Amino acid sequence: MTIKIFTSGRVRKVDYDSATQHLDLTLDSHAVVSYRPVPQEVVRRLCNASNPGVYFEERIAEEYPKVAARSQPADNDALAKLNDLFG
Repeated sequence: MTIKIFTSGRVRKVDYDSATQHLDLTLDSHAVVSYRPVPQEVVRRLCNASNPGVYFEERIAEEYPKVAARSQPADNDALAKLNDLFG
């Protein structure tokens, strides 16, 4: 499984399972979008792209079928805990 985190840009997290060729992308809006089947080479290029958001739009969103996400962002729970701590 490949996981890569980006600190800025539209794509914030890449979560890829090479066995199933299932790609989950967490976007800056915290939405998770998923595509399958996505070849491992495409994911490698996404992770190494100078602008992963543009690569995603041009090479993945239009080319591969969208499917149900395997994972959901855990940010809601983390946000609730921070709000409990700091109001």
